[in-house]
Amino acid sequence: MGHQCRLERIVGGVGVCDAGGLVGFSIGTETLGSIVSPSSRCGVTGLRPTYGRVSRYGAMGLSWTMDKIGPLCRSVEDCALVLNAMYGPDGHDVTTIDAPFDWNPAAPFASLKIGYVKAEFERQGFGGRGGNNPNASQAAADRKKLYDGALDALRKAGAKLEEAELPQTNAQQIVFLLQAEAAAAFDDITRDGRVTTLRSQGAGDWPNSFRTSRVIPAVEYIRAQRGRTLLQQQMDEFMQNWDVLVVPQGTATLTITNLTGHPQIAVPCGFVNNAPQSIIFTGRLYEEGALLRVALAYEQATDWHTMHPKMDWV
Repeated sequence: MGHQCRLERIVGGVGVCDAGGLVGFSIGTETLGSIVSPSSRCGVTGLRPTYGRVSRYGAMGLSWTMDKIGPLCRSVEDCALVLNAMYGPDGHDVTTIDAPFDWNPAAPFASLKIGYVKAEFERQGFGGRGGNNPNASQAAADRKKLYDGALDALRKAGAKLEEAELPQTNAQQIVFLLQAEAAAAFDDITRDGRVTTLRSQGAGDWPNSFRTSRVIPAVEYIRAQRGRTLLQQQMDEFMQNWDVLVVPQGTATLTITNLTGHPQIAVPCGFVNNAPQSIIFTGRLYEEGALLRVALAYEQATDWHTMHPKMDWV
């Protein structure tokens, strides 16, 4: 009788295949976190390129103005190799832009302007108090130690980290744009009743989101898109100060950059309670080369990408 592995956390998608060594790399889609988040959960390296970098032809659409495609791999250089094979127009997805991908793993590292969001590394849950819960307090202390070590590794690799402060944004208030576009993408099955055959029908599940999003006022949708344009301009101006921005996993940059289209990469940086953790690098639009160069320097300064969580066998 074979052993069975007990998984205490839900991890999904192709990141599991990468982490288990079942494939050399995999391709994921992200609208609001589905490359970066599972990469962090599974302890693999996941690159979400700039919106419009990779054609989405053949992929199921969820949100035409937010869907992105990118690689999940076991190393930074693998992500660069896969992106190099994928990027650029294919004659099918009209949003794909013909922009060069400048990747040089030997490019000077110390000259890059790298900002780190100190407030995110010190916020509640990473370095803050855990209240009366000793387990939460210990986890917070462990996260702080882990991310302090990650920043130290970057500095030892030659990074000149400068403190950065994220701009105040309206990102969370306009996330409903995703629900509106998803409802439009699946409106046929909502109208003809096939949506009732989908498995999950809870209040927060997609079928009910498809139904309720049909009554989002057009005025609100248009105003939100105008606000998103301002957010894109705001983030683009902010990133002119930095070649690369560094944050821990689970920060506001995930929502912001999915709305603005900026690229991100998640790189393993350790474990807390046997759960993989990632450090996240954000780059300028269509400048994945600098983003990957910083991520590579971090990866080469640590061994976390070669390690895996302990598994309980029953």
